[in-house]
Amino acid sequence: MKVRTALLLFLLAGQMASGQRLILESPNHRVVAGLYAAGGGNAGEWYLELSGMIPRISLGLVRSDQDFSKNLRLIKAGKVVPIGEQYTVVHGKRSHCSNRANEVIVEFENDRHSKMELVLRAYDDGLAFRYRFPEGKDSFVVREEMTAYTITPGTARWLEKWNPANEGLYKAMKDDSVRLDWGYPALFNIPNSDKWFLIHEAGLDRTYCGSKLSNISDGPTYKISFPDQKDGRGLGSSMPSIKLPWQSPWRVIIAGKLSDIVESTLVEDVSPPSLLPGADWVRPGLVSWNYWSHNHGTKDYKVVTAFTDLAARMNWPYTLLDWEWDAMGNGGNLEDAVKYASSKGVRTLIWYNSGGPHNYVGATPRDRMLTHENRVEEFRKLHQLGIVGVKIDFFEDEKQDMIKYYLDILDDAMKAKMMVYFHGCIVPRGWSRTYPNLMTCEAVRGAEWYNNGPDFTMTAPEHNCTLPFTRNVVGPMDYTPVTFTNSQFPHTTSYGHELALSVVFESGLQHFADRPEGYDGLPDAARSFLKTVPNAWDDIKLLDGYPGQDIVLARRKGDAWWVGGLSSSFREKTKKLKFSFLPAGTKYRLTLIADGEHDKALTTSYQVVDNSSEVEVKLLRRGGFAASLAPVNF
Repeated sequence: MKVRTALLLFLLAGQMASGQRLILESPNHRVVAGLYAAGGGNAGEWYLELSGMIPRISLGLVRSDQDFSKNLRLIKAGKVVPIGEQYTVVHGKRSHCSNRANEVIVEFENDRHSKMELVLRAYDDGLAFRYRFPEGKDSFVVREEMTAYTITPGTARWLEKWNPANEGLYKAMKDDSVRLDWGYPALFNIPNSDKWFLIHEAGLDRTYCGSKLSNISDGPTYKISFPDQKDGRGLGSSMPSIKLPWQSPWRVIIAGKLSDIVESTLVEDVSPPSLLPGADWVRPGLVSWNYWSHNHGTKDYKVVTAFTDLAARMNWPYTLLDWEWDAMGNGGNLEDAVKYASSKGVRTLIWYNSGGPHNYVGATPRDRMLTHENRVEEFRKLHQLGIVGVKIDFFEDEKQDMIKYYLDILDDAMKAKMMVYFHGCIVPRGWSRTYPNLMTCEAVRGAEWYNNGPDFTMTAPEHNCTLPFTRNVVGPMDYTPVTFTNSQFPHTTSYGHELALSVVFESGLQHFADRPEGYDGLPDAARSFLKTVPNAWDDIKLLDGYPGQDIVLARRKGDAWWVGGLSSSFREKTKKLKFSFLPAGTKYRLTLIADGEHDKALTTSYQVVDNSSEVEVKLLRRGGFAASLAPVNF
């Protein structure tokens, strides 16, 4: 196979007329990328083709001093280099990961004889590429990135309209008739096939801004664009400044069957390794959270202690003190609340407003995260109190200055042994591999939207069945799930659906958002399930599903498996649950908690299964089920 790969990477002089220059295959040969010059020849505009999926990915950058997108001449392609790295993570969809790809570096020269490199990697589950300027010491502005993905007509797509908080709904479309700026990630399905791909970016650092996709100028083509200048109250530049030598973030395309998309760790694979040599203090876990049911709950010491007691009863390690903790009264203050939690064996997390001049939000405390000096002092105080993590909110911007702010927070928090949860924020870019103390990001329309208006009541079921194929693919997602009672606006999802979210959604800190009576009133089996369900996993398997319609997802922790199933249908349905993912020769005790006679009822059954078993599960309208599988020895 080494000979075959080398031949495929050879510059094919005999095919100059066709414009084909280079072909790169993934290690298992399923993913094939081609590099072409438009119109043929050795110079001009260059583009990639992801075979069978994306016919054209335009390439290049425009710097403030010169253009690296037109009249590029191919100088050479380096030797293929196999990438083979094994790594572990503290939390995520898979604890042991493999960064395995074939890489080639292609060198171009523009008409001013300045060099740009394209680093191209073919993975078994996708393609990643980035730009490099290898020479020089000067500084420039990147005025425009020309990377653009041309999509085949008729391709189904699931896209979220761009918004700075990344809290929109995904819209399912069959064409490109809607022309907008779109957020990451973006999911596509080739017509009449099981070929899927998801577009994202990773490895974003202080040298660039976050980007988005736009098809406003050309409907079929989704071009990378920079943040809106108005974001973050207009502060900072929307165009990033770079200093040579320099490399861009990775442009990532996860590709394959739908299961390949959901199970992929490609975003983390291409991201820099962990900066934390010892992560024993980084502890994923479940969290009680009072904001959803009591918007001003943290102002009330008695509410805080009630949610602390809930965490203790449910064996959850954390409780979160949300906004307004600095105004806590009715029997106690912050210090009293932390002492009370500690006396119950519960650790405390705490909220901050990220502002600063970049947001208008007056919620307090503000301004304590703005500078390195602010953060060091605040983290010192929190450490003395026994607080172990911070939730930081309202970033509202993805310009380069804000990316620096995010990463500066993570650096300082890592040194202070403080876990971090970003809220009102950027979609993950692989940072949780580099900074294991980044436990989760919101960047999703989650359960708090039941407080924001009536729309979520009817849109939540389809939304919940879309997120595992889109947003949660690329990193931890704190939706604040598993709510059985109603907040300001009601649910239409069943109790089985809500219980299943504890498995289907992945987050290093999983905030279960219901009030104490919502969990205390559950049947014993469901309450026991929520006391023991993990939130950091060893493996993942997509068993069934289609975006927006339904999903059945299995996750493994140790030698036990957990399964969650969701439906958005307005009709009852029956799912056939198959266990072929289980190892042969081992029997498992199945605890299945499914919809009962009505949407607020649950039914529990127990049986022994193996990898040849099948079990039928009845789902109500907008229903669901949850299951656990523990090995048994007879």
